[in-house]
Amino acid sequence: MTLDEKPIQINRYPIKLGQFLKLAGIVQDGFEAKALITNEAVSVNNIVETRRGRQLSKEDKVTIEDTTYICS
Repeated sequence: MTLDEKPIQINRYPIKLGQFLKLAGIVQDGFEAKALITNEAVSVNNIVETRRGRQLSKEDKVTIEDTTYICS
């Protein structure tokens, strides 16, 4: 894990990308999550993701700008 990676504790997998963004405190609600994802500002495991319902598993990495959040 590097300095720009932040672990986010998840209790139940899988979790949808939109839910993860809310849980991590990146967005306030589903509308903000949808806007962020639609604008191609989110990547999962270094691939741009455009689906809010994308299922995340343990150890997946979600990157927004210069910060990476790790599902842990």
